[in-house]
Amino acid sequence: MNTALSISPIIASILVMLLPLLAFVLQAALGKKSISGNIALTAIIASTIISLFGVFLPIWNETTLLQKWTWFTIGEHSLHIGILLNNLTALMQLIVCIIALPVHIYSRSYMKGDPGIHRYWMYLSLFCFAMLGLTVSLNLLQLYIFWELVGFASYLLIGFWFTKESAVQANKKAFLINRIGDIGFLVGIGLVYANCGTLDLSVLFNPAEALLPSDKNTGWLTFAGLAFFLGAMAKSAQFPLHVWLADAMEGPTSVSSLIHAATMVAAGVFLLCTVFPLFNSTVLLVITLIGTLTALSAAVFALGQYDIKKVLAFSTVSQLGFMMVGVGIGAWDAAMFHLATHAFFKCLLFLCAGAVIHELAHFKAKTQLDIDPQDMRNMGGLRQIMPKTFICMVIASLSLAGFPLTSGYLSKDSIVISAYEWASQLGGVYLLIPILLIVVSLFTAFYIGRLIFKTFFGSFKYHTVFEAGTPFHEAPKAMLIPMFFLAAGSLFPLFGTSLTDYHSAWIIHALETTTTYPALASAHIFIPVILTGGAVLAWFIGWQWYVKEKYPLSANNPLVRFAYKQGYLDEFNDRVFVKGTVGLSRHLYAFDRRVVDGMTTFFAWFVRQLAVVVYWIDKYIVDGLVNLVAGTTYYIGHLVRHVQNGQLQNYLGFALTIVVLGILYLLIK
Repeated sequence: MNTALSISPIIASILVMLLPLLAFVLQAALGKKSISGNIALTAIIASTIISLFGVFLPIWNETTLLQKWTWFTIGEHSLHIGILLNNLTALMQLIVCIIALPVHIYSRSYMKGDPGIHRYWMYLSLFCFAMLGLTVSLNLLQLYIFWELVGFASYLLIGFWFTKESAVQANKKAFLINRIGDIGFLVGIGLVYANCGTLDLSVLFNPAEALLPSDKNTGWLTFAGLAFFLGAMAKSAQFPLHVWLADAMEGPTSVSSLIHAATMVAAGVFLLCTVFPLFNSTVLLVITLIGTLTALSAAVFALGQYDIKKVLAFSTVSQLGFMMVGVGIGAWDAAMFHLATHAFFKCLLFLCAGAVIHELAHFKAKTQLDIDPQDMRNMGGLRQIMPKTFICMVIASLSLAGFPLTSGYLSKDSIVISAYEWASQLGGVYLLIPILLIVVSLFTAFYIGRLIFKTFFGSFKYHTVFEAGTPFHEAPKAMLIPMFFLAAGSLFPLFGTSLTDYHSAWIIHALETTTTYPALASAHIFIPVILTGGAVLAWFIGWQWYVKEKYPLSANNPLVRFAYKQGYLDEFNDRVFVKGTVGLSRHLYAFDRRVVDGMTTFFAWFVRQLAVVVYWIDKYIVDGLVNLVAGTTYYIGHLVRHVQNGQLQNYLGFALTIVVLGILYLLIK
């Protein structure tokens, strides 16, 4: 094992995640004095360097390391906490650092002057700590704790501008929907522990331990697999739990880039890759179907959005669907490859969008125009004003669309080709999966081309105001430098030397999994041709529609409105779940008040009336009889007492009375 630093990879990995935590604590202690971001930036720079040289390089394709400490003991069972380093965890931790670093640098300029900047740096450091801790967790419960902390930190970041009602509703929506998935994750943990007696990943998936049944078609494995997938569905925004992600755009754009690129939403894919040995054919098929549906629906929704960040948000949902399909067909190495490439070009897309929004917001403030800086209908012609941002945006868009010479071309092909090989073995209706993925790829090229054309081509909508002297300029260097770095990472050389063979990519080479379906050489030819040719055609149509202004549809077109309204899912959820829950609550309240409370009130009245009757009986009958006996006895005793008074004349009088009464009795008788 080679190491570039003189410390153990385990210690290095601990430092990688603890440095952002230390930054969080220091910034929390300093409060409003910490506005520069130097503490957070220094921490993430150190974490990135240590992660690359102290963790990734010593671990990658070299060895697997773990370190565990006893956490707590219940009876005879001990639960351990620790660090697990292998190709998957080392890669994920490095990706988080590499993406978080340019976001931190970009944020120094993008968030400059914000009154809550001290909170921003604090939340960002907490978020990075949570995500970095999640990547190297030794056991599922430890992973779950970091998983929850990631959700909490994202809640703070999405609702960063908490004075906006829309931001408050967005972070609440994200938090609640993710709780649905977290319940599934927790159920999965319980099922694994109940049946295997451990949550330690190094033990659970160790073939020598043989904890998992050889026949995976058992009930508890199916339920556990579906439970873990439910957790991933919410975190990675899979249909129908994807509805929170578009609203999460209410947070700062730099936050959106970090959440969408390689952290929160990628955590679900990482979880499934981590617990992949648990899945049987039933669970994998469900993952494949949901991933395909998510990729298709999100791509359709992206076609009708006008908010530049929402287009990118649905793009993220769609690409996550691709990754889920990769996991479902057994090619989780391809899923991780796409996760890595997607991290670069999606982060770049958001940072470029943020640069445009940043300048348009300044333009709005100086001109006092009532415009939405995120609405693409207020843009156009910006390639001449912001040429460097334009170049970076085009590179990222080409990578997302899957054009040759980009990293996205290789990683997307790896999933689509693998899906075709998987479906060819199964035959029949399964071939719809790769066909739909090809359709989604064409939609992807079209909607990202639409974003480029509407934002950077044509003429600026408010060019008359701009020409009058209102300044509108390129993004500052502090924002451009991170964008240039990410643009370089969006090209193919970072991931492999081959222009066409994704198998030569170093990520695939190291993570390569064993699949049950054979490779088809022909698929490596015709699928890339279809995807590239379709992407070119999609951009040509977009050019005709949005630059040549030959758009054939109206804004009120049912299909356009369907896409704009996101398939009316929010309305459906509002009517069925929100209003349904409110209506049910009202009926339950009425039942409680009129029936339950009515019965309680009647029973209380009946008991009170019964008590009155019992009181009357007790007072006038029971007590009356007792008092009558007592009074009679007292009266008789009183009479007798006068007879026995010790006076002789009374005794003679009494005797005389008795004699007279006796005589009268005899006379009458």
